[in-house]
Amino acid sequence: QVQLAESGGGSVQAGGSLNLSCSASTSNYCMGWFRQSPGKEREGVAAIDSDGIADYTNSVKGRFTNSRDNAKNDLYLQMSNLKPEDTAMYYCAAGSFGGYCHASRAGRSGLKTYWGQGTQVTVSS
Repeated sequence: QVQLAESGGGSVQAGGSLNLSCSASTSNYCMGWFRQSPGKEREGVAAIDSDGIADYTNSVKGRFTNSRDNAKNDLYLQMSNLKPEDTAMYYCAAGSFGGYCHASRAGRSGLKTYWGQGTQVTVSS
C-alpha cells in the first residue's frame, strides 16, 4: 500500500500558474498525475520514471513540468499558462502503470495504481 497526499491546488485566472506537490510513502514506482472533472473521463496528465524521464499528454506539453525528488519521496507538477479546460481535480498517482511510465497510463482503470485524495484546480476565464 502506498500513501499519497496532494497539495497546492487553488483558483487562478487563465494564464496564471499553480504548483502542485505530492508527498508519497515511497518513490519506488512510476509516478504521475491524472485529472478528472465532473462528467468527464479520467485523463492522464503526466508521468515520470525513477530516472526523471517525464512524459506528458499533448494538451499540457510546454505548459506543465513534472518532477520528483526521490530522496524525499515527493512529486511536483508545475503548471503555467493555465487554461479553463485545465479545471479539474488533480490526483497524484504511483504504480507500475502496466510497465510503461507514460502519461496516458496515469490513473488508467485496470492498472494497479495508488492515488491520493486529490486537489482541486480551478481556472477562470
